[in-house]
Amino acid sequence: MRNLKYTFVLLLIALSFWLGYMISSSQNNHRPGATAVSDASVSVGWTCSMHPQIRQPKAGKCPICGMDLIPVKGDLGGGSASSELKLTPEAEKLAEIETAPVERKFVTTEIRMLGKIAYNEETMAFITARMPGRIDKLFANYTGIAVRKGDHVAEIYSPDLLLAQQELIQSLNLLKTSKPEDEFALRILNSVKEKYRLWGFSDAQVQEIIKRGKVSDHLTITAPIQGIVTEKNVAEGMYYEKGEKLFTIADLNIVWVNLEAYEMDLPWIKYGQEVDFTTEAYPGKGFKGKIAFIQPFMNEATRTVKVRLNADNYDGMLKPGMFVNAVLRAKLAAGGKILNTSLAGKWISPMHPQIVKDGPGKCDVCGMDLVPAESLGFSDEDDRNLHPPLVIPASAPLLTGKRAVVYVAVPGRKGAYDGREVKLGPRAGDYYIVESGLSEGEKVVTRGSFKIDSSLQILTKSSMMSAPVDGRIGNRPAVQGKKESYSQPPPPDEILAAYFAVHKALFSENLDEAARNAAKLDERYSTTLGTSKDIKTARENFAHISAHLYKEVSGSAMQLKKPLYRISCPMAFEDKGAYWLQDSDKVQNPYFGSIMPKCGELQETIPDGK
Repeated sequence: MRNLKYTFVLLLIALSFWLGYMISSSQNNHRPGATAVSDASVSVGWTCSMHPQIRQPKAGKCPICGMDLIPVKGDLGGGSASSELKLTPEAEKLAEIETAPVERKFVTTEIRMLGKIAYNEETMAFITARMPGRIDKLFANYTGIAVRKGDHVAEIYSPDLLLAQQELIQSLNLLKTSKPEDEFALRILNSVKEKYRLWGFSDAQVQEIIKRGKVSDHLTITAPIQGIVTEKNVAEGMYYEKGEKLFTIADLNIVWVNLEAYEMDLPWIKYGQEVDFTTEAYPGKGFKGKIAFIQPFMNEATRTVKVRLNADNYDGMLKPGMFVNAVLRAKLAAGGKILNTSLAGKWISPMHPQIVKDGPGKCDVCGMDLVPAESLGFSDEDDRNLHPPLVIPASAPLLTGKRAVVYVAVPGRKGAYDGREVKLGPRAGDYYIVESGLSEGEKVVTRGSFKIDSSLQILTKSSMMSAPVDGRIGNRPAVQGKKESYSQPPPPDEILAAYFAVHKALFSENLDEAARNAAKLDERYSTTLGTSKDIKTARENFAHISAHLYKEVSGSAMQLKKPLYRISCPMAFEDKGAYWLQDSDKVQNPYFGSIMPKCGELQETIPDGK
């Protein structure tokens, strides 16, 4: 009886295990988003749940993070190709997969630059002393006074002037008393007039002396142009020597805007492009200028090139010395060309390219013959016949160092996605130019690419994120007990963490701490912050890194978990200006540190990816 009882208990336990197994199998097979697993799906290796690229033949610890390895099942994806994944409709919905077509369209990118308003050097005039003398009366008696051409600015006394007037009157008297055929007297008079001309006297002033017929010990100096007196180097009663600069007058109807462009932005900048800019003095009001000069060499310290705009200022709102924030919107066409038709078919002065005319002629400044804009490289002959480039959204490619991969929806197979390596051109705003690897009309995954790639790694299929090994694209070989060096770039979280650590170190003026945290940034952005010999060089590298990182986070190339803040300091690098990113809106200036820790202004809040 007792044996029968034990037998009954054993049968009951076995039945319970069998029922539990059947229920578990049923739940696994009908779980939303899961694909049925056949009996042939057996463990084929061990991997790390945090680092799925790790492959081990048996259980153990992850060589990267030390976590316990988990068994990997066979083909759970249902796809046939090594880099293809087949998802059920439920799985697609859970993974939040989104796609967009590969299309041809003109795309625009924004290039942001900082700079300052400056005097237009081409229209400035200087009043210099042509003879020694004394200032007896000063009419333009303060800096900033407005004058018109011909206005009197000062009255001077000069002994040399008295002598010159006497020579002029005597040569006139000699001419009157000489015979008509006597050329000597005429030559003497012309010689004296030439002296006056070299001194800067106008013909009207010479005729006034001749008409008066007697000498005067004073001379009135007049303004050569209309403008503003920007320098006054004399005072009443002051003696001056020949050659001294007395006044400087600037015409402010057209001003210069000197901007600093980073090296990586130079391919987008072209002569004649229109640039929008704003000033702190007039919030909400926009100004425009045209690129009139691109510096032919680079500032090696800041890795920037000076770009100059000519801007109209007839209302006088723009003051030299004002800081500006400028935005250049460049439109890109096929072949990497910048679409800029403003100079197509125009004629330009080789020495003064701001002189632009519709046809041949002479330069208004130097008199040189104008030449076609195409001959100077300012415009392409086919600018008006350019075609749109092939583009994909910036969120579509997975960038792994020198490689770029995308996942493409397989035509005719709903839920199937295949990985493909592509060659990308420059990024333009929210798009990348496609050089090769895709065709117009194909659909690429714009959201969920990382989930697809992670699923392929877990399913032991070829991950597109792993670098090619022996000509293959896919997972690297199993790591046998030691850490391996991967070509994948660090995750965005690590990049941001390193960046903020360097920012904090520079703010604290701790060069050693900045160098210790700079390895990932130097590798990603090809900089040398980690080997900088002084903090000035480190800060210049940090500004270069900030420009690259801003492009990534503002273009959604990095999925942010919290908002970031772009802060600008117009006084950085000798008033050239620079910006940086922070994870808080409390200003901590990395370019000045303790000298001016709060120098900076919030320019933009970059939202998170939630």
